Amino acid sequence: MAVYTDITNEELDALLREYEIGDALSCKGIAEGVENSNFLLHTQTGFYILTLYEKRVNKDDLPFFLGLMEHLAEEGFVSPTPIATKTGETLTEVAGRPAAIISFLEGRSVRRPTPDHCAFLGDTLAKMHLAAANFQIERPNTLSVHSWRALFNDCLSNPQDTSIKQSEISEIEAELSFLEGQWPSNLPTGVIHADLFPDNIFFLNDQVSGVIDYYFACNDFLIYDLAICINAWCFETDASFNITKAQKMLKAYGKVREISEAELEALPLLCRGAALRFYLTRLYDWLNQIEGALVKPKNPAEYLKKIRFLQDVKTVSAYGIE
Repeated sequence: MAVYTDITNEELDALLREYEIGDALSCKGIAEGVENSNFLLHTQTGFYILTLYEKRVNKDDLPFFLGLMEHLAEEGFVSPTPIATKTGETLTEVAGRPAAIISFLEGRSVRRPTPDHCAFLGDTLAKMHLAAANFQIERPNTLSVHSWRALFNDCLSNPQDTSIKQSEISEIEAELSFLEGQWPSNLPTGVIHADLFPDNIFFLNDQVSGVIDYYFACNDFLIYDLAICINAWCFETDASFNITKAQKMLKAYGKVREISEAELEALPLLCRGAALRFYLTRLYDWLNQIEGALVKPKNPAEYLKKIRFLQDVKTVSAYGIE
């Protein structure tokens, strides 16, 4: 989350007249994430999240994102719910941007996840996959393996930019070629979150209280969601890999939704792919920083280290699974 587009008091008042949630008491920007402009909105009826969808988000995808949140909440999953206007719409507009007001979830994210947090994550992710199984709208993963080469070429499009070493360019090109040639095609698919980093899951009283930020959600291999989470949750700040975290995550997930042998066999490769995906998107954001944003893009170097580690992982035994 972040703030790229500000709104005036007059614009906010006009927006709230479309809803039945009372007048605004306060509205403060949230300086986290990189995709949209987000505000903590306090009205006479409580707290909400107001999101303005920036140009990077395809407006045509918003019915999927908002519909998924609504569907998951109806299935009893710990997802926020889009608030409907007086006319029943969950998508509106403010300050020239598509916008939505989302219910507020209590709890807070953890900055340094423990193995127990990773077990909670595995359990929660499996429950999300099952709850989304009958969601009727589909959205392809626009940031899967077929998109990575073009994204990397965009990162290299400025010949004057010297922030990427030639050795790293060769390294990433080799990794791209390997993954493009080896990417699997016949694994169980469904709706995945695709961005379930620690700041997108809330804990309260030692339980998961909410999962947020579905704006990368899509249809893809279910096991790829776990590959993303292994990258996001199982490396320490010194870039060392914590096998206990991975083991607890995978075992907790498997107790809710069984992981097939084919999925386990593909997991090391998918972890490499997930690392490359986040390296490339972080590299692109690092090279194309938005002036005036309240949040600084994350350094992609972290994911280059992860790529190098994961290249040596051949089986899931490295994740504590036999």
